[in-house]
Amino acid sequence: MNGSLLLDTNAVIALLSANATLASTLAGTDLFVPIIVIGELYYGAYKSTRVSENLTRVKEFAKANALLGCDEATADYYGQVQNTLRAKGRPIPQNDVWIAAIALQHGLALVTRDAHFGAVDGLALQTWYLPSAGPDHQPAKARRCKVLTF
Repeated sequence: MNGSLLLDTNAVIALLSANATLASTLAGTDLFVPIIVIGELYYGAYKSTRVSENLTRVKEFAKANALLGCDEATADYYGQVQNTLRAKGRPIPQNDVWIAAIALQHGLALVTRDAHFGAVDGLALQTWYLPSAGPDHQPAKARRCKVLTF
């Protein structure tokens, strides 16, 4: 899967919101979505005011995309990442540890706007930001990570 990308929740939401900048940047790239992201999308749909409409959008998105789940190897990566972050004193949200574990397991760069992923050693990141926000609002670039900004 080398050269392919894994999408974080904020990237998927941007694509579902028809963000033309991100969509054109990712066009022609092999994209994968962690099952954790699908869970976060379902949660967002259930807490929204348009539950039925949003559930349909999540189901259609999930059917149309390549999903990556978790297995014992993912759990091993999770344990390593979580332990390293604990030792550094740099915790990140639990779902994001799982997303990072999936990216590391499959050798995928993660497309995200979340700067805290920079604390994960060895995780390749491709950060993006909304053009209206300007470069002053880009996520912080982290040490020890390959960071590519769109």
